[in-house]
Amino acid sequence: MATINGVNGVNGNGHQAHHHHIGEERRKSCWYEEEIEENLRWCFALNSILHTGASQYQDITLLDTKPFGKTLIIDGKLQSAEIDEFIYHESLVHPALLHHPNPKTIFIMGGGEGSTAREILRHETVEKVIMCDIDEEVVDFCKSYLDVNKEAFGDSRLHLVINDARAELVSSKDSFDVIIGDLADPIEGGPCYQLYTKSFYESTVKPRLNVGGIFVTQAGPAGVFSHTQVFSCIYNTLKHVFQYVVPFSAHIPSYADTWGWVMASDAPFTAEVEEIDMRIKQRVKGENSFLDGKTFVSASTLCKAVRQTLAKETQVYTEKTAKFIYGHGAAHRTLNA
Repeated sequence: MATINGVNGVNGNGHQAHHHHIGEERRKSCWYEEEIEENLRWCFALNSILHTGASQYQDITLLDTKPFGKTLIIDGKLQSAEIDEFIYHESLVHPALLHHPNPKTIFIMGGGEGSTAREILRHETVEKVIMCDIDEEVVDFCKSYLDVNKEAFGDSRLHLVINDARAELVSSKDSFDVIIGDLADPIEGGPCYQLYTKSFYESTVKPRLNVGGIFVTQAGPAGVFSHTQVFSCIYNTLKHVFQYVVPFSAHIPSYADTWGWVMASDAPFTAEVEEIDMRIKQRVKGENSFLDGKTFVSASTLCKAVRQTLAKETQVYTEKTAKFIYGHGAAHRTLNA
């Protein structure tokens, strides 16, 4: 749920309206406002609205914000900000690829923005990446507007498929070393909450992993208070499907929260700090800004409150007991949204 508020001399379409006051000419900001929870809103000042549109699945907006640069907003939720998306995408991609002894084939569920593919393609072991996003308009939009991923979209190892990730995995003849869930959060009326369920992990994801394969998914907010929304439930659900499950988290300034990921496999995760750093040196082109061995140890050391919830969590994510984060997808769009 988000609004763009024209405050003090900003007209309805977000363009600056100039008001001349006697002896004073002031330019005031237009603000983007996102409702994070019922009684909590997160606002930031805009330079401009770069583009806004709606696909058959989702509302899409690209804003140029003062604190975070270009930001991609989907269904009223900030997905990615230019200034700090590296934290999210390095955390999503590198732990799984670095724990795998030799990751060659990767499947991305979602990832239309292209940043996940960009981070994967920095790994020299990787031979083939299938990026499967249901929403062609989001992908085209990101291809057009996000210059940082131009090179990734043009890489011959990247195969772009427009399809529902579940349908694609079910019909695929391939299996993969790593499968990555870079999906929107499970919100009511959104296109992908079914892709967080036990039955999906068990009957669709796991059979498509090679021996020693790793699955990793973004898993929603993971702060001291917010982790009970979906993070602990996604963790517990994956524990019912895989033998080894590692939850980890990092603070992302533009999300105004700590964010969570969960990595799972039937092979143990044995790489220590030195091994992770060595593999980064050997396999990864360019420098990581966020993630190295020590960062991963820190990220996977959750605070006491979160560890306690995870240890006690009994809920399993199923179609019938779906848990959602706060907000509504395009299917629940209201007239004044």
